[in-house]
Amino acid sequence: MHRFAVSLDMRASAHKLDFNWSISSFNLWRSVHSLTFATVEVDKISGSQPAEVYNLGRYLMYGDISTRAAQMLSQPKVSNFFTRLIQRVSPKSYEQAHTEVYVSRKFLENFCGDQVRFLARSSAVPGNHLGQQSHGFRWPYGPVAVITPFNFPLEIPVLQMMGALYMGNKPVVKVDSKVSIVMEQMLRLLHDCGLPKEDVDFINSDGETMNKLLLKAEPRMTLFTGSSRVADKLAVDLKGRIKLEDAGFDWKVLGPDVQEVDYVAWVCDQDAYASSGQKCSAQSILFMHENWAKSSLLCKIKKLALRRKLEDLTIGPVLTFTTAEMLDHMSKLLQIPGSKLLFGGEALKNHSIPYVYGAIKPTAVYIPLEEILKDENFKLVTREIFGPFQIVTEYKQDQLPMVLDALERMHAYLTAAVVSNDPLFLQARVHNHDTFSSVQPSVLVSKHGRAKFKVFSTSFPVSTLLLQEVIGKSVNGTTYAGIRARTTGAPQNHWFGPAGDPRGAGIGTPEAIRLVWSCHREIIYDVGPVPENWEIPPAT
Repeated sequence: MHRFAVSLDMRASAHKLDFNWSISSFNLWRSVHSLTFATVEVDKISGSQPAEVYNLGRYLMYGDISTRAAQMLSQPKVSNFFTRLIQRVSPKSYEQAHTEVYVSRKFLENFCGDQVRFLARSSAVPGNHLGQQSHGFRWPYGPVAVITPFNFPLEIPVLQMMGALYMGNKPVVKVDSKVSIVMEQMLRLLHDCGLPKEDVDFINSDGETMNKLLLKAEPRMTLFTGSSRVADKLAVDLKGRIKLEDAGFDWKVLGPDVQEVDYVAWVCDQDAYASSGQKCSAQSILFMHENWAKSSLLCKIKKLALRRKLEDLTIGPVLTFTTAEMLDHMSKLLQIPGSKLLFGGEALKNHSIPYVYGAIKPTAVYIPLEEILKDENFKLVTREIFGPFQIVTEYKQDQLPMVLDALERMHAYLTAAVVSNDPLFLQARVHNHDTFSSVQPSVLVSKHGRAKFKVFSTSFPVSTLLLQEVIGKSVNGTTYAGIRARTTGAPQNHWFGPAGDPRGAGIGTPEAIRLVWSCHREIIYDVGPVPENWEIPPAT
């Protein structure tokens, strides 16, 4: 130890002059070859050449743009303008429309300052020898496309377009033509906040024209939000270079613990009927434990649904189904044995909504669980009606496996909710009246190829084991759990399922932006030096 310290002192003394000279030389070189920060104009190093890799100032530029845009949206006059504009083209209540503006503003606030720079954080590990390092970079795709639907004309395109820009891509943005004026106005606001006009292309077209553009332009990545049918077609057309936020037949399971009935009823009403049910995450089917069926829950949901009215757009036009189509679907459901209309089921009256759209009262149809599971009924029952329409069913304590089978067979896996504060119900509960020594988790693969969790015991007969697995036996991209669980919520928290599908996208969070709008690229630096006295080795 002492010899090592003395050696360091001797070496430091011997090289002191050389070291000081090296530092002076380096400082001189840096002062000659580097510009001071005050002389650097962001527009000159970024705005004029947006595709240059060395436009490092763009991280700062987009942080500033986000700051200014968030400040604009926080102004009541601007916020009210966008809220009312959303209402004009995508009929929903003022509160629902205002939530879009609020969420967009909070997203922009989240990426002010240096937060855009931090999105591109890389990783590095040392190599095998001196001078070698392996760097993992989050790399932009380059030309990308953003295609978004009518039901969130501001929120979804803003969050996804800005995410693409933050990661260094050049997006072309296509919003459903029925509502595209909202995003057009937002783009003008962003231009006023400093967004270079050449950074984003905005197109108005029908779906067929946009499909031709994608096939010819071959973007490196496309984000599509919309129907599952179009999503599957695009996945083939674009050879898998796509991330999806497709439709969902979203389920909610009420566990055995009945509590906070008023709150749960209000959330069920909001999930099923807010924005007239025109949310990808809207509640499509409600599985009630028999304990909830005995409560006043359904009466409270009905009372809440009946207070919705066209005057304040708490119920309004449905843009993708006609009134006749929705009522015809209801009639087919009511032909199933044991089914009944709980409430609604009528067309709205005294309105001037064009017949090409839909206008019905909030509707709920009860169907027995046993009938839902029959092959001849299942496809009909789980057909998604993008409107104020839901299925309600009941299950008994020993019928949870039947519920889980229904969840497994559904084809759409966007959001879900498990309404229970019972942690054993949320995960796995073992009912056994005998003694047992251990219960251990294992992993299995279901008949549909998805990863599942199972519990096995080594000490008592299988016949005495009742497995209750809800979260462990579902694959929805976002699942809310707990007594306050819902299917609709802040989209910053949304990941789009099924979990494990490589096409599944996310929205709003740093992790989602990195996943959707950047890829991994590894750069291995190997600058030497070559070992002293190195010789060419024998052939290998």
